Amino acid sequence: MHITVTTLSDQLLTLEVGEDLELENFKALCAEEIGVPPQEMAVVWNGRPLHDDKQTLKQYGIRNGDMLLIQPMKISRPPPQERTGQSSGASSSGIPRFDFGSIRIPGQSHPRQSSSNREDDPAFIRDMLLSNPSQLALVKERNPPLAEALGDLEKFRKVFEEQKTARIKEEQERIRLLQSDPFDSSAQEKIEETIRQKNIDTNMQTAMEYSPESFGQVHMLYIDCKVNGHPVKAFVDSGAQMTIMSQQCAERCNIMRLVDKRWAGVAKGVGTQRILGRVHLCQIQIGSAFLQSSFSILENQPMDMLLGLDMLKRHECMIDLKKNQLEISSAGIVAPFLAEADLPAHARLNNPVEGNTGESDQLGAGSSSSSSGYQQFSEELVSRLMSNGFNRSQVLEALRFSHGDADQALAALFSNMP
Repeated sequence: MHITVTTLSDQLLTLEVGEDLELENFKALCAEEIGVPPQEMAVVWNGRPLHDDKQTLKQYGIRNGDMLLIQPMKISRPPPQERTGQSSGASSSGIPRFDFGSIRIPGQSHPRQSSSNREDDPAFIRDMLLSNPSQLALVKERNPPLAEALGDLEKFRKVFEEQKTARIKEEQERIRLLQSDPFDSSAQEKIEETIRQKNIDTNMQTAMEYSPESFGQVHMLYIDCKVNGHPVKAFVDSGAQMTIMSQQCAERCNIMRLVDKRWAGVAKGVGTQRILGRVHLCQIQIGSAFLQSSFSILENQPMDMLLGLDMLKRHECMIDLKKNQLEISSAGIVAPFLAEADLPAHARLNNPVEGNTGESDQLGAGSSSSSSGYQQFSEELVSRLMSNGFNRSQVLEALRFSHGDADQALAALFSNMP
């Protein structure tokens, strides 16, 4: 049967055990995973401590799918005359002494957060973001100017101070607006803009709750191929009119000697790039098939090669997103799209920020934004976070999101999280 084991420090694991397993053997099974010696372990089921180590799980009435709470006991050493007849780690009433010291109470500072105003120190905030991959990804997505400055402390300090000053001015303007004449035309415009932005924020929060996948990012479609015997990762783009190759890739594949410069010009799309010329005919090897193609050679192109609509239509290609592959009907083959780890560095979503010297350990940013229940936070903590230019409602929402952790709340605020 399957048993779920949890602890007051939020550890969670699922075990498959037999119903005839004795309690002492069950403790030994959990000891390695939880890190608590069996003799210092208390097991609670349905609010009732389980004392007899010789009874089986079936005898206790534990069934498939039940959840057990395991918590270390503080073992006390009573006087010799009191030890007789009492089990180690239990009080005179027979109830184990649980150690609740590891539970973090919302609104209280983390032990690391002693006194000072670390939240005002750009260096501390930068290190905190660099050491937290999930918050770093959010900053890249929602606060690009701050993310671009992470590689240089002085640049980060400058952007940080600029954004902080802008937020303070915006909050002062909001307060002035609330105190101004409501019939003033400029005040009415600002009130209208505030209401519009509030509706946008509400719409975004609803989307995050009911359609969180819409905030994710997907990597582009690449396949492995060879040009003139040289391996190339080709970007499949049905929105591009022609197949192109970068000058660097063409030199690497030794086909620059075939470039016809009479076809030089300018490629226009989102931007413009200079076309050096065209290779009229060259073979591309995809899997075991050799396909004929032509290339326009671009001077400054970040990706090595782009398979455009001319190539895809000529060889009757079909992009199958369900099977994650490119079907090439003319050759009767399929080419699987590459996983993100196999993409070129510039095409990866998790491309690290330059100069990132922070550790990459996951600090648990918390993926649930549920704020059910009312939580109290110290006024000193709220004021410290508000000193960075955020208003009170933003700070309280971030603290609820992070369950009172000031570090995570600050990272959430700088990530422009709701």
